Amino acid sequence: MVSWNNVLDFAREGNPESDRKVTKSDEEWRNKLTPEQYQITRLKRTERPFSSIMCELFEPGSYSCVCCGTPLFDFSGKFESGTGWPSFNQPVQENAIAYHEDGSHGMYRIEVTCNACDAHLGHVFPDGPKPSGLRYCINALSMIMEPVSDHT
Repeated sequence: MVSWNNVLDFAREGNPESDRKVTKSDEEWRNKLTPEQYQITRLKRTERPFSSIMCELFEPGSYSCVCCGTPLFDFSGKFESGTGWPSFNQPVQENAIAYHEDGSHGMYRIEVTCNACDAHLGHVFPDGPKPSGLRYCINALSMIMEPVSDHT
């Protein structure tokens, strides 16, 4: 389980190695993504709070990077934070997420990106629920939710 101390260590000393790397040109990203997805994932913008239904979805499923399809989060770690963005307490794998110190906008935060393609996802904070105490505050447009199908 990733802890706040792990997050700080990764941001300051280096991230875990990704299982794969996805590299595309700026033109390829622009052609693949909607303008809004491009602004968020490639230019590090933030969507408006409460602008996505994904905040209210708690059905079984997995959340993958919209840019490269890398699995990022699972529904079991999703919770209602009241912030207006989908929130999770753990990534699906320790090496799915990369962490970067972010001093923009006069704040100190830890930015989270897809460790495979460097897509901006959002930020992580140490004010989430137990057991991890983490709150990954993620732009909905940076992810695709894939429902778990019920084969009963």
